Amino acid sequence: MKEEMNSMTLNKVWNLVELLKGSKAIGCKWVFKTKRDSLGNVERYKAILAAKGFFHKEGVDYTETFSHVSKKDSLHIIMALVAHFDMELHQMDVKTAFLNRDRA
Repeated sequence: MKEEMNSMTLNKVWNLVELLKGSKAIGCKWVFKTKRDSLGNVERYKAILAAKGFFHKEGVDYTETFSHVSKKDSLHIIMALVAHFDMELHQMDVKTAFLNRDRA
């Protein structure tokens, strides 16, 4: 939990602001996962602070959505290109990833 909080502080994930009159803050919860290796042994424990975004109302709290997951088809295309051009493919694990969008 400390690692996750430090990462969010370092990456300036949020700004503390006054809550608008009539608005209601959404909650959050900790999600705990156990990461295991290929043999099933515990590799490490993970803690993720997740916003309870399911309380949001479209058009009131947000106007657009974005999913940062990749499609299986995208991975298949990349693997096919790697095989076709006889390239090397390396895998990596990203410890923390934060998406940023341009603010107009």
